Amino acid sequence: MDNLTATAGLWASNILIAVIIFFAGRWAAKAIVAIAKRMLTRSNMDVMLVNFVLSIANGVLLLVVIIAALNQLGVDTTSLVALIGAAGLAIGLSLQDSLKNFAAGVMLIVFRPFKSGDMVEAAGTMGVVEAINIFSSTFRTADNREIIIPNGAIYSGVITNYSARSTRRIDLLIGISYDDDIRKAKSIVEAVLKADERVLADPAPVIAVAELGASSVDLHIRPWVNSADFFDTTCALKENIKIAFDENGISIPYPQTDLHVHAANPAAAFAAPAKG
Repeated sequence: MDNLTATAGLWASNILIAVIIFFAGRWAAKAIVAIAKRMLTRSNMDVMLVNFVLSIANGVLLLVVIIAALNQLGVDTTSLVALIGAAGLAIGLSLQDSLKNFAAGVMLIVFRPFKSGDMVEAAGTMGVVEAINIFSSTFRTADNREIIIPNGAIYSGVITNYSARSTRRIDLLIGISYDDDIRKAKSIVEAVLKADERVLADPAPVIAVAELGASSVDLHIRPWVNSADFFDTTCALKENIKIAFDENGISIPYPQTDLHVHAANPAAAFAAPAKG
């Protein structure tokens, strides 16, 4: 009877201590998560990433608390930890692609090669970034299609951010005829550039001969504009330069081939066919 009483007292004591460990550990886990949240929020980290990291931290801390409480009750937690590790490994192997996309999503959020609203070319797609999520990002193309791309495909390739800089250079290559006056053509282009208020004075536009081609003298025309004006200004300059060239007699040639036919016997070539 005394042994039974002692055993019951020991079990009651262990249960009480295990309950105290559980509730105290849960309170400590919440406190740690709250402190981490304040620190991460002050670091201007993305809210979505903060919430995700905190949820993982909270789950891990609660798991540690539960294992500690079970250990106080005399449960063999070594086997439990091994089982959890094996289950984690199996889940990790089955979700390799998802984990890859998750890791890439974290990198995109932390290092920010682009942000929502940027014009970006990545993973073979060009469009405006609508959203950056943990596993995928959403792009909106120029024709208003919504494309969802796995983050792994984005981060593993080349990322071109057209909105990262405030200004961009327009590169035009326009040919004129060999019979045209190069200096006159350059002055016409200069006047067209000055007439467009979107073209920046600094850096100054470049107008230079790029190449003496097979059919034309090619001019490099390189003005700078604000990034937001790039597309509209490019189209407008092409049109206005063509109109100005037409008004001033400057031609834009296209490749031509002269075909010369030589007959071995010129007289036979124009002779009437024989009658049968």
